[in-house]
Amino acid sequence: MRQLSILVIIICLIPSSLISQNYMGKVISAESGLEIAQVQILDSLEIQIAKTTGNGLFSLEATGTYFFIKEGYISKTISLKGNKFLVIEMSEKPLQLNEVLIKTNNFQSELKKISASISLISEKDIQSNDLVNLAPVLNMNPGVYMHNGTLTTNRITIRGIGSRTPFGTSKIRAYYQDIPLTNGSGETTIEDIEMTGISRMEILKGPSSSLYGAALGGTIQMIPNKGLFDTYALQSNFTFGSFGLQKFLINANLGYKTNSANLTYSNTYKKGYRKNNELNRQTFSLASNHYLNEFNNLVVIANFIDLKAYIPSSLNEDDYINNPEAAAFTWARSKGYEDYTKLLLGLSWQHDFKHGQKLISSVFGNYLNAYEARPFNILDQNTNGYGLRTRFVQSNTVFKNELQWTIGLEFFKDVNSFKTFENLYRDYPPETGSVQGEILSDFTEKRSYSNFFAEAKYHLSDKIIIGFGLNFNKTSYQLNDKINGDVNNFSGEYNFEPIVSPKIGLTYQLYKKGMLFGIISHGFSTPTLEETLLPSGLINTDIQPETGWNYEVGSRGSFIKSIFNYEISLYYMDINDLLVARRTGDDEYIGVNAGKTIHKGLEISLNYFILNTSTIQLSHTNAFSFNDYTFEEFEDLDENYSGNDLTGVPDKTFNSQLFINANLGLYGYVNYQYVGSIPIRDDNSVYADSYQLVNTKIGYKKIVGTHFQIDAYLGLNNVFDEKYASMLQINAGSFGNNAPRYYYPGEPTNYYAGLNLKYTF
Repeated sequence: MRQLSILVIIICLIPSSLISQNYMGKVISAESGLEIAQVQILDSLEIQIAKTTGNGLFSLEATGTYFFIKEGYISKTISLKGNKFLVIEMSEKPLQLNEVLIKTNNFQSELKKISASISLISEKDIQSNDLVNLAPVLNMNPGVYMHNGTLTTNRITIRGIGSRTPFGTSKIRAYYQDIPLTNGSGETTIEDIEMTGISRMEILKGPSSSLYGAALGGTIQMIPNKGLFDTYALQSNFTFGSFGLQKFLINANLGYKTNSANLTYSNTYKKGYRKNNELNRQTFSLASNHYLNEFNNLVVIANFIDLKAYIPSSLNEDDYINNPEAAAFTWARSKGYEDYTKLLLGLSWQHDFKHGQKLISSVFGNYLNAYEARPFNILDQNTNGYGLRTRFVQSNTVFKNELQWTIGLEFFKDVNSFKTFENLYRDYPPETGSVQGEILSDFTEKRSYSNFFAEAKYHLSDKIIIGFGLNFNKTSYQLNDKINGDVNNFSGEYNFEPIVSPKIGLTYQLYKKGMLFGIISHGFSTPTLEETLLPSGLINTDIQPETGWNYEVGSRGSFIKSIFNYEISLYYMDINDLLVARRTGDDEYIGVNAGKTIHKGLEISLNYFILNTSTIQLSHTNAFSFNDYTFEEFEDLDENYSGNDLTGVPDKTFNSQLFINANLGLYGYVNYQYVGSIPIRDDNSVYADSYQLVNTKIGYKKIVGTHFQIDAYLGLNNVFDEKYASMLQINAGSFGNNAPRYYYPGEPTNYYAGLNLKYTF
């Protein structure tokens, strides 16, 4: 009988042992895709049974219902069934950003532990506008100002850096899921990326990123929407509006347990407010996320852009005031335009070792085929680029405290082949437009750079963290002139001296949800190859990169139950070897190092909930910048501009947004923007007037049944029809009896409306 009882017990235990198994998983941020550590896992009785590790991993022993809780994130309930490994996404709480993980940081730290000034742009911020123009979104942030001449003619400045670039953006680095959007010559284009495919943007201000090249202005990280796991959805959107705006978009979310993908096609057409202002752009993007197992994650990125945009260019003061719809005469007469296709490809792999180390590696490539008809010539350009990034991350215990460190490198090379031709438009009837003539130049330019970086962060105590960083850069250019012989041949190469950029930062936990930070950091900006050329065709070996030191203190945190969130930064930055374009003759310029600039500023952000109930949420965000940027030393030939205000930057900006969201489905948004006066010439003889803009949007979002969602919206930009210059041409020249053309007129009052339909399978 005793043997029978033992046998019964053994038989009863066998099924239990068979079904007792470990279920592995990883918790990540829905916005950034980063692993979330220290997430509390509660069982059905709300008893904590586990926490995620530093890599976001967890292990559970049985199926059932579990609650995942983390401060700063929306709690999530999961019914664990038969999956051996699963990925759980947690969404960030609006405005409560202290616990949010930052991708731009070397150690993917929470915002509250970073000794640098960072602005976050959420998906809600991006979608609050018309999803066509990126400028209103970037201009919400203190210290950031985007000149916006057209949808394809822009200039981004951060803390005054890059303000003197004639066309486009430089001295700022940008990345799209670790794919550089900055070419080998230091020029950056981010406005081509389809806005609906961006999950979040992080703007690191000042040269405080060792990981991303220590650029003087800072770094813009664009994180693509890689789709939701365990979700299949299809949505389409159509937007129409003033000046012939039409945008069609279709998006698919393909998500399984450990694999997700987001595919987006968009077609944007706009006739434009001005003459010769038509735009037609098509984009296709793919971003996918694959967890091969608990130790390996693969991200695939592909982005294709096909664009043709006509260029109205800038206007003189008389036309700007009295005839802002006009295009510049020569650009209208030649029907100037740019026509290009662009491809970005990237593959990123992260391997988590069993003892907490990480190896993160990316390979990427890009391709550009461009044709641009300008009044002075026609440019035919082809660029191919490739590169890789890799870094190793380790955490150790030193003197009983945590030491995190990383070491890595980034290598990039592109080959830029470009030809210029005569533009014979003057020889043909006015309606003909540009006509290609004889070849003027034929160059092949090879550009490469290498960044080696290392960074460490040591927890001196529970409240104090000290960080060190180092970036080593090597940049070189090589130019092959295929037309000119031995006389006036531009061929040559130039290797810049290596640049070492150190930084040191400190954070102090002032109270539970508030901290102080300080940082001293070094940055640089290398000249473009065009700036290194002399009129004789030789390379100017005397020209040097711009370099500078940034000194900054600040604080960020929240109070009153995290209802109010703030950040304040006070900085001082001095730039040496200022690069300027000096005119040496008709249409001839050389780049020279002409002096120093001082950048002093105060930035304040304050975000809070006015109402936050189960039926209605009303939030208010504010960003203020006070800028004091001057030429400390600036002598250009016989002119001395020392002590003058830096050109191209407003003296102050203020941006305020009011968001409302009701559970009935109604939502709304109002944005107010103030931009102070902007000096246009180095001698400060001409200033652009300050201006104020109000934009607004209302909509209705409703879920019908269990699968279908409808979203209808209407927006109005420049509500009070303010006349303003949306972009300025700094130090514009005058030819013959023509007045200088400084101004790109901003659009008057305009509307847009749209309908978004989504079906979840």
